[in-house]
Amino acid sequence: MADSLFLNLWFETFAAPEILARAGCVLRQFPFSAERPGVTYVSLHPVSWNEATVLERRFDPGIDPEEALAIASDLMHEDYAYLFEAFWDLWGRDEETAEWRLQPQRVRIIAHGLEFEDGAQERDGHVQVDLGLDSPFLQEEVKLTPLNEGRVRANIQKLVEFSANIEKQCAVTGRLLWSESEENLAQKLIARLQRVQ
Repeated sequence: MADSLFLNLWFETFAAPEILARAGCVLRQFPFSAERPGVTYVSLHPVSWNEATVLERRFDPGIDPEEALAIASDLMHEDYAYLFEAFWDLWGRDEETAEWRLQPQRVRIIAHGLEFEDGAQERDGHVQVDLGLDSPFLQEEVKLTPLNEGRVRANIQKLVEFSANIEKQCAVTGRLLWSESEENLAQKLIARLQRVQ
């Protein structure tokens, strides 16, 4: 069964003037979809997720990360969360034809101000990347033929490269890749990678 997959990131400091700079660094490492490039949605959430947004904007086509950050920069507060949506291309199988094709998959990059929702950043990271479902990386229902192995490997490689680039470029002091299930995601990924080697 597919689980939601997250990458939580922590930084040494995350005061209000740094929120968008840190989120921007993560956005600049993101491998945007060729079919749906750029940031496609920006929203600002005051105090907690239960409150109404103070800003929501959709973009079709998507906009450059710097433009998205500039839109959010007018409302900088330590008790806000800043959400940026974008797409990346992952290999998926068409259910009817069983053929593989690159498909845009939505990713959310969320920066939590230090005073947002009673310290959400302690649990969810200063910046949390909501990667959607883990199924594109595990493809547990797919028999591992050489072609299928290559597609699974390519998706996992994209995730690993994105995470590694964030660590190298963004001065991250802590990171955690996890899923909502009780199973250990790292072990699931390692087991799947061993089957494709």
